Amino acid sequence: MNITFLLNGESVELKGVSPTDTLLDWLRETRGLTGTKEGCNEGDCGACTVMVTDSEGPRALNACILLLPQLQGRAVRTVEGLKGPDGALHPVQQAMIDHHGSQCGFCTPGFVMSMATAHAKGATDHDDQLAGNLCRCTGYAPIIRAARAAEGAARPDWLKSDRAFGATAQATDAPRSSDDLAALYEANPSAVLVAGATDVGLWVTKALRALPQVIFLGQCDDLKTVDMNGQTIRFGAMVDMNRVREVVAPLHPSYAEMIRRYGSVQVRNAATIGGNIANGSPIGDNPPALIALGATLHLRKGNTRRDLPLESFFLDYGKQDRAPGEFVEAVSFPRQPDNLKCYKLSKRFDQDISAVCGAFNITVEDGKVMSARIAFGGMAGIPKRAARVEAALTGQPWTVKTIETAQAFFAEDFAPMSDMRASAAYRLNSAAAMLARYHAETSGEPASVLEVQP
Repeated sequence: MNITFLLNGESVELKGVSPTDTLLDWLRETRGLTGTKEGCNEGDCGACTVMVTDSEGPRALNACILLLPQLQGRAVRTVEGLKGPDGALHPVQQAMIDHHGSQCGFCTPGFVMSMATAHAKGATDHDDQLAGNLCRCTGYAPIIRAARAAEGAARPDWLKSDRAFGATAQATDAPRSSDDLAALYEANPSAVLVAGATDVGLWVTKALRALPQVIFLGQCDDLKTVDMNGQTIRFGAMVDMNRVREVVAPLHPSYAEMIRRYGSVQVRNAATIGGNIANGSPIGDNPPALIALGATLHLRKGNTRRDLPLESFFLDYGKQDRAPGEFVEAVSFPRQPDNLKCYKLSKRFDQDISAVCGAFNITVEDGKVMSARIAFGGMAGIPKRAARVEAALTGQPWTVKTIETAQAFFAEDFAPMSDMRASAAYRLNSAAAMLARYHAETSGEPASVLEVQP
């Protein structure tokens, strides 16, 4: 594959690039830019964070799971390229010095790149912006102080050229539209589709899998659109999860908060809503919320399109209702009153795989349950609705007694497994507790685990 991109202000043209070469390896081993560190090599620690800019602006990404062909037509900044041509430090670099934000220094370049990207965007929610960067010796207080100190500083002029960069060369196997993708994928149905590579990247770095043919979707701009009207909200498959969060926050804030927790800024900048659905993970956090909202999945193969309820897409573990050469084009759900609550249970509060993720969308009128849509991840080999629990609730008074009766049906809806994250019994008990929490919250009782009162 042939690609063109900007690296620290200089144009780079590469020919014969392997689709599984990561930016991290290339930076360190080929270019000698070792400031970008290898830590976890799976997108968790942030030591390899770089700034990647395109027409939509800068974003922080994990270089360890960023495949080189994904850089086509974009601008990359590493910590070596953050200072000015005259050697002047970026404001966040100076602030880190002034506020003693580094001890061993291994994590520091990643922190600095996340801070510089946030600074470029004017983002001041530093706890969230830096949640994907781990430090084990400095402590976060001086780092946060440095981020705050740099807030008012002007964005350096030498970074402004990155956004203006636009390569005209087109990478092989990188379609520029969904029409191009449909034709290419129908002709090559065994190819691996790469959206954000937050999952596929681990196939490469952890499973050491060879991917003989890869189709990169990053240039399909028509799959990055959000269409909203009076009835429906439709996300193109390539809409990243930070954009999804922005859209749903005023409509379904509980869903947006779950998105904030399930991945760092770096991960959410890369991960796409279509990729999260298409990989069919039984512990993906998006499908339960979308199923609870009554989402419809839009699939395409060649010039043929079909729609199906999202819950019908997941057939069995590792098996989805998707034909060879067929891809997820979009997902949509109807506009509706906000009755949705999403409860993510994980050993670590932020950025951890769910042991159980429950989404509840229950309509109550005049004290009676009119409808219920309840879906879970982590309770079966697929994201799945709690059909018997829903039936036990519908038509019944919205009371503690009804909740207690319905809780018994979780064991009929699900037979979860026991693994390192949770036992089967714990999962069933947690699901039942989530239903009780939903009732408490919608009845005006305090139930948030983050608001413990003495």
